[in-house]
Amino acid sequence: MKLPRDLSGKELVKALAHLEYKVSHQTGSHIRLTTQLNGEHHVTVPAHDPIKIGTLNAILKDIASHHNFDKDELIVLLFYS
Repeated sequence: MKLPRDLSGKELVKALAHLEYKVSHQTGSHIRLTTQLNGEHHVTVPAHDPIKIGTLNAILKDIASHHNFDKDELIVLLFYS
């Protein structure tokens, strides 16, 4: 599944709300999100527009690993549902 190429940090934060990620704090242009779903997990999202594709890929791989999803399943869940 192809990653979205024009996704902003704020759009990613909204999409991650589907997995119960909530903003815990923000320092400068970095937003820290936390979820308690499947155990506590933290992820840092840059508030850039757009997020660089390699950065987005790394964030999604980390989230997919925590939730025991395939990365493609996570992309469908977040952006195509």
